[in-house]
Amino acid sequence: MFPDGNYGLGSDEISTGTSIMAVEFDQGVVIAADSRTTSGPYIANRVTDKLTPIHDHIFCCRSGSAADTQAIADIVAANVELDGVQMGGLPLVKKAAEIFRGYCYSYRDSLSAGIIVAGWDPKEGGQVFTIPLGGMLVRQPFSIGGSGSTYIYGHVDATFKKNMSREDCVKFCSNSLALAMNRDGSSGGVIRIAIIDKNGVERRALLGEEIPRFYEG
Repeated sequence: MFPDGNYGLGSDEISTGTSIMAVEFDQGVVIAADSRTTSGPYIANRVTDKLTPIHDHIFCCRSGSAADTQAIADIVAANVELDGVQMGGLPLVKKAAEIFRGYCYSYRDSLSAGIIVAGWDPKEGGQVFTIPLGGMLVRQPFSIGGSGSTYIYGHVDATFKKNMSREDCVKFCSNSLALAMNRDGSSGGVIRIAIIDKNGVERRALLGEEIPRFYEG
């Protein structure tokens, strides 16, 4: 019935064509993502968890090839775990981001990987780092990425404010991702959120009617 052995699916690699973001607040960070994974026009998974833990207080969001970004995240997590053991405490968020940058830059011609690293450490508090395609590394007060991000640059520029509270950051992420999911065919599903501070990680998920609604004309 399926002579190509692909069960009727497209030949495209599985992609995290996606909407991801993170934002700093005074005591930590909020990191969030949609949950749709695609293979060409086919939705391979509608409830993917794109918030990948790297360590107890460090997470990353992944965009690009699912296989590439999962492999890099696994390797970096092992390196960060070792670094924490050697330090005898929580590893630094910047160090984790630099390890990501090293792999993304060294294999930039082979990988399709855009990464946002966010977390908290005792030295610098909450931090957000962006590693786009090509392996550049930059710290930002907030970062957006993935195919859905192209639809919301104006919104985030207009609504971001410095020194937002924890719940203001959650609302900022929720509204931004809802707008991206409305317009981007590769984004959708639910909104997953992780709030990271010195006390650990609080996970939330916005389902169905909990997702903010805007004009859809």
